[in-house]
Amino acid sequence: MTSTAATAHSARLGTRTGGPDDESSVLEHVLGWTLVVVIAMLITQLGLL
Repeated sequence: MTSTAATAHSARLGTRTGGPDDESSVLEHVLGWTLVVVIAMLITQLGLL
């Protein structure tokens, strides 16, 4: 995509921050943090930290 086409494309879409196209759901955030906690508990139980 040329710079002119990219400028026109971004003007149509508005300012983009590079995030996902759709809104992230609360369920995805809860599952993500649950995974983080489970991995932290596993590392602690195994004595790796």
